[in-house]
Amino acid sequence: MTSPSERDDASLLVHAYLDGELDPAHALEVERRLASDPTLAAERDRIAALRDAIGALPREMPSPDLVRRIEAMTAATPPAATHAATRLATHPSWHASWRALAASMLVAAFLGSGATWLALRPGAVETTADLVLANHLRALMAPQPFDVASSDRHTVKPWFNGRVPEAPRVVDLAGEGFPLVGGRVDVIGRVPVPTLVYKRRQHLISLSALPPQAAAALAAGPHTIAGFNTLSWTDGGVTYWAVSDVAADDLAAFEKAFREAKS
Repeated sequence: MTSPSERDDASLLVHAYLDGELDPAHALEVERRLASDPTLAAERDRIAALRDAIGALPREMPSPDLVRRIEAMTAATPPAATHAATRLATHPSWHASWRALAASMLVAAFLGSGATWLALRPGAVETTADLVLANHLRALMAPQPFDVASSDRHTVKPWFNGRVPEAPRVVDLAGEGFPLVGGRVDVIGRVPVPTLVYKRRQHLISLSALPPQAAAALAAGPHTIAGFNTLSWTDGGVTYWAVSDVAADDLAAFEKAFREAKS
């Protein structure tokens, strides 16, 4: 049986493998482990999907005001930092490392405020879909994609009481191949909304139940954003949004199963 620490080490190796940071011998070893470990292969696919999704997001140029503020800050660089900057300029390897560190910080900042960036960026059209996807991506990047972990709907539904205005409809879909694994609270348009987390083989499906004030930004229907499928429908005055990297047919089957299930 693989221990949690061994699983964490393997996950770090997968990150390094996808980043091209391993030497040939270690890269070959990771490939062998991926071929024999379906769980680790699923982790590889999840990480690769996140990288593709982040790379496909539109890029914004910094505003002139931000550029001026950064220039003002660098103009006031203390002597020690100036000396370090000189060493960076004269040692290419240090310069590359510094750029990599800066890039990592920017990615972390983007993921931490992804929903806000998507909501406020100019020209946003599919606001609701973007925010639902941002919440799903943030959950995938977290240690676990839910706040309450349970396959029992009688445990998950009461957990939302007091955390959101109204607890969502929770159904057991294990018999249809979509077992419930937990739930969490997301934010859509500054409104806290309940999100149920289901599973389809090694893939997760986030299902958010949006009240009218959070759901009016986009009409219901299927959409594809950065390789992720989203699907929405309205039932009983509640708009449901499902998002996952499963195939569109699987997500449609999930919607059908959810709508037809008995509460």
